[in-house]
Amino acid sequence: MSDNPEESKKNFFEKLSEKFFHEDAPENTQELLDDLHQAHDKKILTDDAMLMIEGVIRVHELRAEDLMIPRAQMTVINISEDSQSWIKDVVKAGHSRFPVVDGDKDNVLGILLAKDLLRLFVNPQYQIREHLRQPVYVPESKPADVLLKEFRLKRNHMALVVDEFGSISGLITIEDVLEEIVGEIDDEYDTDKSASDIVSVGGNHWRVKAATRIDDFNRVFGTHFSDDKYDSVGGLISDELEHVPHAGEFVDLDGYRFKVTKAVARQVQMLNVEKLAEPAPVEPN
Repeated sequence: MSDNPEESKKNFFEKLSEKFFHEDAPENTQELLDDLHQAHDKKILTDDAMLMIEGVIRVHELRAEDLMIPRAQMTVINISEDSQSWIKDVVKAGHSRFPVVDGDKDNVLGILLAKDLLRLFVNPQYQIREHLRQPVYVPESKPADVLLKEFRLKRNHMALVVDEFGSISGLITIEDVLEEIVGEIDDEYDTDKSASDIVSVGGNHWRVKAATRIDDFNRVFGTHFSDDKYDSVGGLISDELEHVPHAGEFVDLDGYRFKVTKAVARQVQMLNVEKLAEPAPVEPN
């Protein structure tokens, strides 16, 4: 290939174009990635461009259940509770949209924008039922790239994910999908940039930032993971799986299940940690 950068780019893209219109076109995403990595190695594609391309390809292979926020981690507004608790939950979560439920998370009344809740400060008699948006439901098997297209076309930002029985299994936002491509995106109403690395989300579940230090994790959970090889929980999980995991992958360690709930490009960002039930003792015969 020519030593001239512009000539190199021209030659590569001509070669890549020809591959798509001839018999030797890439037969799978790995072959395509191999060609693109050659371009990256030759400085034809920048690091950011390569990471974004990898993200686009990865999104094509993911489903809604791989990127969704699990049911146990969903922050909802329960209309049967006091309005002051709604405001407290909204401020704590720092999101812009919330499912509104009546008791159980399967009984969704609609979606409320956080900004609409501000009207309660002006009018205590404000009825949020009158301002709910219609919820959108998608199956767990919904391809992430198809979902992204629907989000854009319908100008929708959130969907509730349902399992094969119609029960809510989680929620997914346009932000969750885009972050697989472009990296971390701050929600327009994010306010707490220094939120705790470890947050209880009810029951035996915790939301844990992948950057959480191993010694901090050990202190909270009473575990004894070594920090000799890595400093963070994300490093621990990547080492156990022997690759940088994608959203939806999990591993069981020392009585806990670590499930990746958010990962972009070559970095794990968020985990759901679940305390596993201890196996019943085996009675002697």
